[in-house]
Amino acid sequence: MKITTKLIASAALIISTTALFAQKTFEELSQITRLNRGVYGLVSMNDGEHYTVNKSGAIIRHSYANENECDTLYRGSFASYTFSPAEDMIILGNNYRSIYRHSSYADYSIIRLEDKLSVAEFKNVRDLHFSPNSKLVAYAQDNNLFVSELGKPAKAITSDGEWNKIINGTADWVYEEEYGFTKAYAFSPDSKKIAYLRFDESEVPLFEMMRFDGKLYNTPYQFKYPKAGDANSKVELWLYDIASGAKSKIDVGPEPDQYIPFIEWTPAGELYFFRINRKQNHFEVVLCRKDGSQKVIYNEQSPTYVERPSLDIVRFIDSDRFLVQNETTSGWNHIYLYSIEKGLIRPITSGEWQVTSIVETTEKNIYYTSTETSPIRRNLYSIDYKGKKKQRLTKLDGTYSIAPSKGMKYYISTFSSAAAGRLVELRNGKGELIRTLVENNELNEKIKALPQKEFFTFTTERGDNLNAYIIKPLDFDPNKQYPVLLTQYSGPGSQSVADSFGMGWESVMVGNGYIVACVDGRGTGFMGEKFKKQTYGNLGALEVEDQISFARHLASQSWVDGNRIGIYGWSYGGFMALGCALKGEGLFKMAIAVAPVTSWRYYDTIYTEIYNDLPQDNPKGYDDNSPINFADKLSDRTSLLIMHGTADDNVHVQNTMEMCHALNRAGKQYDMMIYPDQNHSMLPNYSYNIRNKMIQYTLRNL
Repeated sequence: MKITTKLIASAALIISTTALFAQKTFEELSQITRLNRGVYGLVSMNDGEHYTVNKSGAIIRHSYANENECDTLYRGSFASYTFSPAEDMIILGNNYRSIYRHSSYADYSIIRLEDKLSVAEFKNVRDLHFSPNSKLVAYAQDNNLFVSELGKPAKAITSDGEWNKIINGTADWVYEEEYGFTKAYAFSPDSKKIAYLRFDESEVPLFEMMRFDGKLYNTPYQFKYPKAGDANSKVELWLYDIASGAKSKIDVGPEPDQYIPFIEWTPAGELYFFRINRKQNHFEVVLCRKDGSQKVIYNEQSPTYVERPSLDIVRFIDSDRFLVQNETTSGWNHIYLYSIEKGLIRPITSGEWQVTSIVETTEKNIYYTSTETSPIRRNLYSIDYKGKKKQRLTKLDGTYSIAPSKGMKYYISTFSSAAAGRLVELRNGKGELIRTLVENNELNEKIKALPQKEFFTFTTERGDNLNAYIIKPLDFDPNKQYPVLLTQYSGPGSQSVADSFGMGWESVMVGNGYIVACVDGRGTGFMGEKFKKQTYGNLGALEVEDQISFARHLASQSWVDGNRIGIYGWSYGGFMALGCALKGEGLFKMAIAVAPVTSWRYYDTIYTEIYNDLPQDNPKGYDDNSPINFADKLSDRTSLLIMHGTADDNVHVQNTMEMCHALNRAGKQYDMMIYPDQNHSMLPNYSYNIRNKMIQYTLRNL
């Protein structure tokens, strides 16, 4: 029996605890997930003995050791807070206005905690941060970088900033999106200098998105977006002396077509930067010595690609030694100890599993999370600098995230699994429980009455072992047949099959008598470098094969209605849903593609070229699997829904329009839903609407 998105009361239905989920709409399901409480705004303080949280508009300081010791540092209206390095002031952020995924304009107040008075106010600025000595702040505004002594007028470090031309101290669109940062400057440890990046995007092609804001005449929004194979920003590294105002340009090498994504300072006060070539198969960390010379202190190369780095994959532990994470040495992401002077000292971790993050370092130990127990789980470990004395500190099977105190005397762990909501615990550095902060008993009781994920390994016809899960209706009867909805993302290095709590719109379909299943195919993450990189240069080929294999496997089960299999995906997952619908030869009765890439020629340089090479060098990798090039293969039995936001600055609606062109030329019928002025996540207005649309469409067509 199918139910609509509105709750239908029926005398014929007996609503018991075990049948509760079958009666849930998406709205009611959302209410359940909102019960998943946590600890928010968590900041460890410098003494390693206290931490703060944001609770009900107040910054509350707690003692790790003493449950009864807490006080309110500040109470008022704020959207974010950041302590000064000396912890005597806080930056309060308000009135955030999003630019792109990570960037925003905001208004900031700097409050002195002693008397709660405002020290400085900044309006409509970006990336405001304190200097290490807590006496200065820097920020970006109108594509220029400024520095200000508290209570005094700001000094302009740059003056040549111009929209769609020159950017100082913040990232351009593609760096922000693919390297995940906006702040492109760094104070020296002694607070005397600021290093910053300057982006010249003059030669980057201009992209326009039409806005539909209720105006009589629509206006386009224009920004620089480098599509695969096109010109990137030319990036320079500059150094500014705060006292004298002198600026000097740092040599980043002779190659202008490269990436300089991160800059930072060593504990000894020497600047270093990351350098990556255009093909992204050569990654270097370059140290700028105080005598003006430079030294490559880390060098990594691959015949395919070196995965996009983040700043925290390099972690200095003293003036000479630093830790690096890489997957190219052993084929699995592990930790290595390096010396500036001596190079590689030793590997710290090893094995056919991978480190997912370095949590904290002390004089004796490194604390990290990894997949050692399972690719779908995360646990916390400690190990010494000789790679010895390894200990597993977290014991449950699921996914842990860790918030350490300074020095790792304590840590707060947040755990969840597919069968349990957040469990937040405070433990000491040995892993011993001090107290429980959040248990979510109400949610966990409700989860017991819901269908559970069953994890398993699926082997394809080609012999590839893939991680998967399946969710069956509560009243599942193996003697009946059920429709199946596949959900997936499938992008390089991603993971959808994970032992952590989460329920989306697909879960509503389980309550409507559908089976929901998911498989992480070749190219996804946490299964080693070889597994991930086999899709290089041919995006959408092997991944589609694996989803089709999984659908065929499910169709062969006696309890599956093989004529009612559907697939859904968003973004890369939308690209995949289209590929499966078009190459599936009628296997899929329904496909839903949200914000899909339809040709990698339409997507940005950094993401596309790292996984697919440049289109000039690998045109077949761009065209052979592009859905717009085989629109004629859409089966008449496949109901296809394409959905897109017109203000999607990431995967442009151009992708969907060109797909429609191709389907129209091929004489194919399909359904479409357009969300005016919405971004890649269908925000700010329609994230709820789109999920209800997908529920209704699946009920009607699968």
